[in-house]
Amino acid sequence: MKRRILESGITKVRRILGISLMMILMLTALTGCSQNPSDDEVKEEEEEDTLDIGLSIDSLVIERWQRERDLFVSKATELGAEVNVQNANGEVEEQIKQIQYFIDKKVDVIVIISIDDEALNDVIAKAKKAGIRVIAYDRLIRNANVDVYMSVDNERVGELMATYIKKAIGNSGTIIQIKGSPTDYNVQMVQNGFERIISTTDIHIVYSEYSDNWMAENGYRVTSNYLASGRVPDAIMCGNDNIASQSIRALNENRLGGQVCVVGQDADLEACQRIVEGTQYMTVFKPVEMLAKSAAEMAVAMAKGEDLGIKDTINDGTYDVPYEKLDPIAVTAENMDEVITGKYHQESEIYINVRD
Repeated sequence: MKRRILESGITKVRRILGISLMMILMLTALTGCSQNPSDDEVKEEEEEDTLDIGLSIDSLVIERWQRERDLFVSKATELGAEVNVQNANGEVEEQIKQIQYFIDKKVDVIVIISIDDEALNDVIAKAKKAGIRVIAYDRLIRNANVDVYMSVDNERVGELMATYIKKAIGNSGTIIQIKGSPTDYNVQMVQNGFERIISTTDIHIVYSEYSDNWMAENGYRVTSNYLASGRVPDAIMCGNDNIASQSIRALNENRLGGQVCVVGQDADLEACQRIVEGTQYMTVFKPVEMLAKSAAEMAVAMAKGEDLGIKDTINDGTYDVPYEKLDPIAVTAENMDEVITGKYHQESEIYINVRD
């Protein structure tokens, strides 16, 4: 009898111990779940912490955009952001689709090198409605109320071009203009600065034409046609160095290379080579390395919700938008080494055709 009672007691103790052990294991499992989130939860948190920036580029045909893309991506990555780069290849509708894609991806900031200064208003309005900040990089987007416009002082670019032409040909003479794209508002700002200086002289702009989509071949066509009329201008103002290259090709074919003052902008490598060779007189250097890096820093700061502290504004046609601008520099053979050599292009590349 005593033995049965003892065995019964032992059984009860074992049962109680078993239940207690199960409860301890269950509590441990629950505690473990609360302290160690699943892989999906960790991944979701990481995605929420990532700063996503969309960069939509007009086209990579122009040399400077390739350089600035790389600088921007490198700096943004260094600051902990991920950059999705889209190339619109000069197609406005494609750029609109790319911006909509960024909106659908819910990026934090969209940076746009616009093709058309008035065609993006609707899609930018959608981005802002979705709480996405927008930076207009180098080219102002009209009537869109972007969060920031970043560029060089484009009116100053025009002033530098006109000032150099005045120095090169004197206070009188003739100029033909082969300007950039009519849908790029920077072109108008450059023209404003150019005319401000030329209007104080007896120099006359005898012909002026835009280049749709910045087509460089227009430089060759316009220059060739003008020369075919039996006239030779004293100077040619080109919208950029790419257009200048084709204008100079037409001059060379007519044995006028180096005899006409040709100016451009962007400080492309080939333009710098032409300047030291003597066929292009001047280009305008834009500190694009500083511009691209500053834009990346600004985009990351905007993604974090930080105050940018920009004081200047520019009117986009409807709104006064924050304007961060850098000063351009006129580059000639005389100051090439001071401004460009070893900093923007290498000496061996610039002087490849004029030094042994």
